[in-house]
Amino acid sequence: MDTMRDRFAPTLSRLLDEDPRVAVVLAVIGADGFAGAQRKHPERVIDVGIREQLLVGAGAGLALAGLRPVMHTFASFLVERPFEQVKLDFGHQGVGGVLVSAAASFDWPAGGYTHMAPGDVALLDTLDGWTVHVPGHPDEAETLLRHAVAGGDDKVYVRLSVQSNARAMPVDGARFRTVREGRGGVVVAVGPMLDHVLAATDGLDLTVLYATTVRPFDAEALRRATGAGAVADVVVVEPYLAGTSTAAANDALGDVPHRVLGLGVGRAELRRYGQVDEHMAAHGLDVRSLRERVTGFLGARALV
Repeated sequence: MDTMRDRFAPTLSRLLDEDPRVAVVLAVIGADGFAGAQRKHPERVIDVGIREQLLVGAGAGLALAGLRPVMHTFASFLVERPFEQVKLDFGHQGVGGVLVSAAASFDWPAGGYTHMAPGDVALLDTLDGWTVHVPGHPDEAETLLRHAVAGGDDKVYVRLSVQSNARAMPVDGARFRTVREGRGGVVVAVGPMLDHVLAATDGLDLTVLYATTVRPFDAEALRRATGAGAVADVVVVEPYLAGTSTAAANDALGDVPHRVLGLGVGRAELRRYGQVDEHMAAHGLDVRSLRERVTGFLGARALV
């Protein structure tokens, strides 16, 4: 199966053909995938070199000129390094664009911590008005990318990963999807964490929600899943910094007693980079660890 990033360049190249508003800004990384598109649309496929602040600034300039810019590089170079430009050139100037990242939290461990960005979504949370898509399958990535590019003047972040669920789910760029229903608590699985969560909660009396659009946070879906009853227990499993969405879940359940556990990538830096599955286990996101942590938090209520 191809990866989300494998799907990215062909999909966006077709969008360049279909929509004269679309422009692509690159910073060397990923440029090979757009060689054909650059020959066809040299004025709308722009490689600024290894200059990530310019990548974002140039994209904002294209937005001011009426185009729909899509900016792409690794997440650490797209969100963290040029954060001031994301904040000012898009947010302060009131223009929209699409940031599409690769490498996620630790997709390329051999690249070291410079190429990891577990804090990207939490960082964007400090800004107003960003939509954040976290697909869990290449088909979902294509759908959400098309949704993002068609989004008028919206500011959108699409977080691609080499991690993937075995099959795609229908996604609409807005709502959480109920995958399993139970009475002992709710687990929100974000993007590529779904298969791990389903395996970890197999046989437990839990509702599993699938989230591929995490900002805006679907508070209505979470309230409905908990039944907004006397007590609500929620576990949020995210493929980036642990606790990123706990505030949003708390706000959704603000009028009922509740507990929220945020699971994800820990703050401690792992200096022996290893492989993706080793990072998953080290952060407690493998199936065995997830089951222990979920049942330890929810207790007997989770048992059938």
